Amino acid sequence: MPTAIVTGGTDGIGRALADVYLSRGHDVLVVGTNAEKGDAFLRAAGSAAGDRARFLRADLSLVAGNRHVIDWITERYATIDVLILGARFHRSTRVETADGFESNFALYYLSRYLLSHGLADPLRRAEHPVVLNFGGAGLTGPVRWDDLQLHRDYPGTGALGHSAALCDLLGVHFTEVYAVPCVLNHPGVVATSFAGEYDAATAAHVDGLRTSGKPVAEAVAQILPFLDAPSPGLTAVLEGRRIAFTADSAGAARLDDITRKLLAGL
Repeated sequence: MPTAIVTGGTDGIGRALADVYLSRGHDVLVVGTNAEKGDAFLRAAGSAAGDRARFLRADLSLVAGNRHVIDWITERYATIDVLILGARFHRSTRVETADGFESNFALYYLSRYLLSHGLADPLRRAEHPVVLNFGGAGLTGPVRWDDLQLHRDYPGTGALGHSAALCDLLGVHFTEVYAVPCVLNHPGVVATSFAGEYDAATAAHVDGLRTSGKPVAEAVAQILPFLDAPSPGLTAVLEGRRIAFTADSAGAARLDDITRKLLAGL
């Protein structure tokens, strides 16, 4: 039976994709921090889904949390057909995790680094695996090489974009190392919950986006064709359109080296 793993899968696009794969007969594991939303996913799945619907509560902003998830998954799933990396959380002010990493760097980028590399073996065992990373699709750079943790001039909402640019480089390196197809998807403005902590001005803007953004169902319809028939290597998608993407292999290798050194201390 095919398997889909979805981080950030208790809400928004991630939840909708989890529902799609569950309806197709996949084993679906949703990973998130909110137990109430996780239970809601299981209740909606109902008895018809049985053990095919699972929820794992984990704090993916922490290295140990990601390692726990990797161990939990690899003990239970021999293969992974679809890995969807969608967890993120906006912060208007800079916050560091218990590991000492800037929160967006930790959750948006580092978690995806750990999970993609840590689950590479079960992905490679699948006949047609694919990784979906909600990154910048080449549209959110440049990378602050001298300040990856955003110590200076923290950009608020722009911190998400910076981490998305790091995810693009992660996608480049991952496909080069493992030859597993990866889709970098920039869905545009979608009417989701916009999980985060916002200052007053940003909160007012986000309230407008919740009503003016495109429906989640539309965003899902735009990305599913690229997951159902993934192209080899790396694919960048903007609102349902494949776009030109220049793979910065040198930058990807540089970021991988920096990340490995950061993780070595943990």
